[in-house]
Amino acid sequence: VHVCRGHKHHVLCTAWSPDGKYFTSGDFKGEVRLWDPKKGEQRGKTIKAHKQWITGIVWQPHHLNAKCELFATSSKDKLARVWNARSGRMVTSMSGHSDSIESIRWGGSGLIYTGSRDRSIKAWRLDSQNRAILVRTLTGHAHRVNTIALNSDYVCRSGAFSHATRDPDETPEQLFKAAQERYATAKKTLGKEILVSGSDDFTMFLWEPETSKKPITRLTGHQQLINHINFSPDGRYFASASFDKKVKVWDGRTGKFIATLNGHVAFVYQVVWSADSRLLCSASKDSTVKVWTMSNLKKAKETLSGHFDEVYALDWSPNGERLASGSKDRMIKIWQN
Repeated sequence: VHVCRGHKHHVLCTAWSPDGKYFTSGDFKGEVRLWDPKKGEQRGKTIKAHKQWITGIVWQPHHLNAKCELFATSSKDKLARVWNARSGRMVTSMSGHSDSIESIRWGGSGLIYTGSRDRSIKAWRLDSQNRAILVRTLTGHAHRVNTIALNSDYVCRSGAFSHATRDPDETPEQLFKAAQERYATAKKTLGKEILVSGSDDFTMFLWEPETSKKPITRLTGHQQLINHINFSPDGRYFASASFDKKVKVWDGRTGKFIATLNGHVAFVYQVVWSADSRLLCSASKDSTVKVWTMSNLKKAKETLSGHFDEVYALDWSPNGERLASGSKDRMIKIWQN
């Protein structure tokens, strides 16, 4: 539809705003660009966000702010920053990590979480003037934190948009109200906000970061570093992908181990869930994507072959219809559910 040109260096991460009005991209030079998804043109000036490369971009959940214009970036330069998409200006900066920030999340209650190579996770809150205040630091990992995931990630990312199609002419007020209603419904199911962190120390920790800096439990079982964690949209389960060629599924509330998914013959890079939480997909260095059903975790339901090299990235459309996989073979494949 559009080719967005402007970056002078590798594009490392992208993110859609929850209302679909903006598309953001961050690159190896620490620059962030905002794009108009309808025209494919850059909106505003290039933001020189960080001194080193961008490791994550995350938008403020729509139910927290009707304008839906704040987003946060994290970087190798040890800082995380919040930006206003409309003005292109920095709102606040979060400093305190002593090494690169590897993963950033914006939670449903408004806390921003940063996971770092310094082995800690920090929770930040924006005050009434949008200044960042450090709420608590979560420590316990023996090695760098590679990935963090929240049980509210799905509803925060998709805002007003569920698998049901919405009227394209809806006003911002209607979308904001719908996002609030969706979050309120999800909150009843999810209960407390739970965060899971995965590390190079082969373990994961389950936290309730809004109320405590002590982990609920420590999860062991992987034999290699943990690459990626993803919660199912209903928050009941989460899956972890590791360099030990395994995917493991865990209980989203207690962290109790449920199953190991065997089948990949090389590193597993990413895991992603379908919108109805029934299917789980994993992407691997072995150039395949495997599809698993929650009703039978003993064997992969499908193996999607067709890539000629390692599969690094996976995403499932929020309406549940299609899955996209991106590979080192320079191809993106779209699969129909």
